[in-house]
Amino acid sequence: MTRFIFITGGVVSSLGKGLSSAALGALLQARGFKVRLRKLDPYLNVDPGTMSPYQHGEVYVTDDGAETDLDLGHYERFTGVPAKRSDNVTAGRIYSKVLVKERRGDYLGGTVQVIPHVTDAIKEFITDDLDDEDFVLVEIGGTVGDIEGLPFVEAIRQLGNELGSERALFVHVTLVPYLNAAGELKTKPTQHSVKELLSVGIQADIMLCRSEHDIPPDARRKLASFCNVQEDSVIPALDVESIYEVPLSYHREGLDVQVLRHFRMEEDAQKPVNLSRWEKIAKILRTPEGEVNIAVVGKYTNLLDAYKSLSEALVHGGIANKVRVNLKWLESEIFESLDPVQSLENCDGILVPGGFGERGAEGKIAVARFARERRVPYFGICFGMQLAVIEAARNLAGIKNASSTEFGPTENAVIGLMTEWNQGGTIERRDDDSNLGGTMRLGAFPCRLVEGTKVSNIFSNQPEISERHRHRYEVNISYKKRLEDAGLAFSGLSPDGLLPEIVEIPDHPWFVGVQFHPELMSKPFAPHPIFTSFIEAAVTQSRLV
Repeated sequence: MTRFIFITGGVVSSLGKGLSSAALGALLQARGFKVRLRKLDPYLNVDPGTMSPYQHGEVYVTDDGAETDLDLGHYERFTGVPAKRSDNVTAGRIYSKVLVKERRGDYLGGTVQVIPHVTDAIKEFITDDLDDEDFVLVEIGGTVGDIEGLPFVEAIRQLGNELGSERALFVHVTLVPYLNAAGELKTKPTQHSVKELLSVGIQADIMLCRSEHDIPPDARRKLASFCNVQEDSVIPALDVESIYEVPLSYHREGLDVQVLRHFRMEEDAQKPVNLSRWEKIAKILRTPEGEVNIAVVGKYTNLLDAYKSLSEALVHGGIANKVRVNLKWLESEIFESLDPVQSLENCDGILVPGGFGERGAEGKIAVARFARERRVPYFGICFGMQLAVIEAARNLAGIKNASSTEFGPTENAVIGLMTEWNQGGTIERRDDDSNLGGTMRLGAFPCRLVEGTKVSNIFSNQPEISERHRHRYEVNISYKKRLEDAGLAFSGLSPDGLLPEIVEIPDHPWFVGVQFHPELMSKPFAPHPIFTSFIEAAVTQSRLV
C-alpha cells in the first residue's frame, strides 16, 4: 500500500522544502522503505527549459530527457532514486493537457473548469506511474496562498480526503524567525501560515519549523496549541553546517518517528534506523584531511543555484578524497580584459561549466589556455569542453578563426549546431528555426571510451558509459584529425563515432572536457568518478605549489 506525504511551505519562499523532502525520503529509505519523490510547480511555463538561470536556477535533466526543477537534483542526491519525467509537473503542462482534451472533444461539450478538470489532472499526475513504492513524497512549489498554487493545494486536499489519514500525511514547512531587537523567537508568522492552510481545507499533521535558533519547549507548546497539532509533531529544522547533516538532524528531532506514527506504523517506528552512510559523510565534512581551492568560471555566478548540482558534485569529489573543497566563483567576462594569472594563480583546479551564448565566451577560452599552458587541472563541462576545443584549435592546431556557429557565421565552425542524433532508435532532427523548448539533445546517452586514455582509466576501463546531456551544439567531428595531430585526444565518442563526447590532453597532468553533465549523476555516497579524479588531481596540484 502506497502512502502519500504532501509537503507545503508557508511564510516565505526558499525555505528548503526540496531539501526537507529529500532528507525525509532518505530517512524513510534508511528504515528500509522504498520511496519516490515528486514536485508540483505552479508556474505556467511548460518546463524550466527556456527559463533564465537567474529566474529559476539550474535545469535538472533526468535520464528520460525531462527538463525539471532543481529540487529533483536534491531528491536524487539524497535517495539515489533516478528521477523521471513523471516526477515533475508544472501548471503549464497541466493546463496544456486539459486544453488538448477540450479541443479533442473529450469533455463532450461540458464547461471546462479548475474543479474538477484541472484538479483531476493534478491528482492523476500524483498517483500515476508508480510501482510498489511504500511512500511517495509530493512537494508543492511556492507558498500557501499564492494564487497560481491554489489548484494544486485544492488537488492535494481532495486527494487527502479520498485516501484518508491512513494513506495521506500533510507536512507544513514554515519559518520561525528570531528578532534580535526583541531577543526572542516569533511564532506568529507560523500561526498565520497554518491559518492560511486551514482556510483552503488542509490541517497540517506535522510542522517542520525552520529556525536559526533553538526552539524552546514553551514555543513548541505554543505552536502546537495554536496550530492544532501534537507537540511531538512540531519538529525544529535548525540550520546545520552541511546539507548532508539534515537527515541526521531530522532524525534526532524525531521526524521519521512521527511520520510512521501518523500512519499507525508503531512497530516500524521502534525499529533501529541505519544512518551510518550519513554519519560517515558528515564526519568527513566536519574533519577533512586537507583542502583544495577550485575556481569555477561561469556566467551565472551571481546566482549560485544556477550551478547547484555542480557545486554539490565538487563537494562529493571532496568527500571521496577526504578534503574540503573551497569554491571561488568567477565571472567569465572579467577574463576578456584581465590577465587570468591574477585570479587563478592560487587555484588548484579550474572548472568551466555549461552555459549558452557568446557573453563571456572569450574569457572562458582565455581561462582554458591558462590552464593548458600553466598545467593546472582543467575540467570543462558541455560549453566548457567546446570552448577548450576552440582554444586548442586556435592555439595548437593553428586554426586562427576557429569558432562556434552559436556565435554567428564562421569559416571554421569547430563547434556547430547538432542537426540530428539517435535517440531511442529514432533520428531526432533540428535546425536553426526550431523552437527552443525541449529541442536539445536531452537525457541519457551511451558513450564509448577509447582504451588507454586517462578517462578510460577514470572509469575503471569500462568500454561504455551512460551520461546525461543537455546541449544544442556539438564539436564538429570533421576537425578531429587536425585537433588530434595538434595534441588533443578524443577519448569518448557516441557509439556511431559521429559525436565527440570527451576530449583530453594526454601530456597534461589533468585536462578533460566532457560534452555531457556528469554533475547530474553524482551523489554524496557515490561521487561521480570524473569529479573524484578532478579533485584528486587538484590535491596533487596543491602539493606542488
